[in-house]
Amino acid sequence: MPQALSLYELNSLVRETIETTLRGEYWVEAELSEYRENRGHCYMELIQKDDNSAMLLARAAAKCWRSTWQTIKPYFIRVTGQELHAGMKVMLKVYPQFHEQYGFSWIVTDINPEFTLGDMARKRQEIIRQLKEEGVFDLQKDLRIPMFAQRIAVISSATAAGYGDFCNQLADNSLHLIFHTELFASTMQGEHVEQSVIAALNMINDRADDFDVVVIIRGGGGTSDFSGFDTLALAENVANFPLPIITGIGHDRDECILDMVSNTRVKTPTAAAAFLVDNLAATYDAVADAEKRIASCVSHSLDVEHMRLDRLIKQIPLLFSTVRAKEEMRLQRANISICSAAASTIKARGMELATLERELSSITAHTMEARHNRLKQLELQLRALDPARMLKYGYSITRINGKAVYDAATLTAGDTIETTLRTGTIKSTVK
Repeated sequence: MPQALSLYELNSLVRETIETTLRGEYWVEAELSEYRENRGHCYMELIQKDDNSAMLLARAAAKCWRSTWQTIKPYFIRVTGQELHAGMKVMLKVYPQFHEQYGFSWIVTDINPEFTLGDMARKRQEIIRQLKEEGVFDLQKDLRIPMFAQRIAVISSATAAGYGDFCNQLADNSLHLIFHTELFASTMQGEHVEQSVIAALNMINDRADDFDVVVIIRGGGGTSDFSGFDTLALAENVANFPLPIITGIGHDRDECILDMVSNTRVKTPTAAAAFLVDNLAATYDAVADAEKRIASCVSHSLDVEHMRLDRLIKQIPLLFSTVRAKEEMRLQRANISICSAAASTIKARGMELATLERELSSITAHTMEARHNRLKQLELQLRALDPARMLKYGYSITRINGKAVYDAATLTAGDTIETTLRTGTIKSTVK
């Protein structure tokens, strides 16, 4: 049976071999897949991927002890403007360490921020190149800030000091200009900046008609949290947004990609508020100047018209006299013509009336004679039909209740009848 080593003995051999063969420190390029801090120490996981297939080629653990990390971290942030985070490419100075209990790890003694800056710059240039190829890099620059930009959609953290400074600057402007702001709360630092800001932009886009401009502001945080503003997805959303976007994310370093694709970039939230105040103030100044120019033009036009009227007033008496003389002559001629025409018309109508009078007299006499003869005939007929005349010849009229009796069969016993004779009336009772 072969002689076996204990695990501890084997790990001790590995440690001795590493310490013997891998003396000194090494610079290594790698990508951070994990990054965390605990009790002042920094723990990292390093990976290497194939450039073409993105297949994982190597993986290793690394750590930086607190004493070293306290020096490395501030310098890295000061140079790069960012903290270390997953996905970042770094150049680390390391030496190997193998512990029988905890295994192998690389101990970090230094980080080269220039390498990271170069990688960041390459990524930024790649994003810029892609945006230009898509034709969207300058789209925001084609939008004009409205002259009366008063309805402001604000993307910021509700608790950020910069947001408060922005609102105070707008409210306390010396010209007492009125602005209406609405906050779309977003994460403005850390890993979720991209997703959060894009979500806020989507909400604003759904109500685009309610706003004039969008302001993305950040303030009060460290300079190490700007990586979220250097992403392709966020840049595309900003570049294609239908409203002008003003950025004031509070840093003095080189522009981030968000600044490059926005309509207007200012350094701080306060500067963003001052920009909007100045824009509206310039509009009101332009309106005031236009008002003065209009008033001046109107005044000048009135003066010209007054002068023209004065000239006309002076010309009116002469013109009126001439016109009056012409009109009097025209009226005189018209009067003579009218009188002549009236006399002729009256004479002609008089002759017509005389003729009609003669004709009417003849017609009337003839008609009266005919009507007189007709009346005589009717009179004779009435006389012939007069009951009284018949009574003279011995006829009588019998009545019941005032009505003439034509048929004796209509009478009944007991009826009282009246019989009218030539002279007198007889009452009888039917039996």
